[in-house]
Amino acid sequence: MIVRQAANVLEIMEFFAQVKKPATLAEIADHFGWPRSSTFNLLATLSEKGYLYEPRPRAGFYPTPRWLAMARMISEVEPLPQWTHTLIADLSAETGETASIVAPAGVMAVFIDVVESAAAIRYFATIGHRVPIHATASGRALLLQYSQEERDSVYRKIEFRQYGPSTPISIEAVETELRNSIARGYCQSFADYSRDLAGAAIPLPIGDRRLSVVVAGPEFRIGPRVAEVAALIARTVDRLRPKAAA
Repeated sequence: MIVRQAANVLEIMEFFAQVKKPATLAEIADHFGWPRSSTFNLLATLSEKGYLYEPRPRAGFYPTPRWLAMARMISEVEPLPQWTHTLIADLSAETGETASIVAPAGVMAVFIDVVESAAAIRYFATIGHRVPIHATASGRALLLQYSQEERDSVYRKIEFRQYGPSTPISIEAVETELRNSIARGYCQSFADYSRDLAGAAIPLPIGDRRLSVVVAGPEFRIGPRVAEVAALIARTVDRLRPKAAA
């Protein structure tokens, strides 16, 4: 369930991140198809709280640095270790594919750091991107870190849908895939969720944090070498992870 007012605030911030310039009330309302009156009320509220300002008279609204200050304070509480970004940067450079650090978010897995491939045809992923935890390699690498009781609790909340021909659509199918992942030493996905997309992932626990690292790309490119990519991920983690963090 989405709370519309909260979603509108986030959509405004995403809008400014895309356009990278001030926008008038009319431009924002027209972009989203919102009534002018409710758009005005939302912009006025954000301005009153110090999150928007008018850089020049009648030039429109733009976010203040308060967003950045708040984001920094939040991220400093539980930052990702620097070596994890080096990890996905190295993996992306060596494989030519998109590499990401992923964390659990209920029945979803959320991307918390991403290095995109430079290829024209690639896996487009951004920080904040969410995928079903049971239907993706990155998500199943998270589930491997759960106890059976914890997994059962998650399963009760999942809507098992057929996203692709190989999507596991039952608890038994997910558990079978987890056992197969343990046997092969990594999690894999071949269009389980996203069409024509393949990937390899392994668990990346750091302290008490459950994370996974995934490399994903077009199935025609990464599919034939998924085992090779998984072995590279494991070697790179072993090379970069500080021994105290293991």
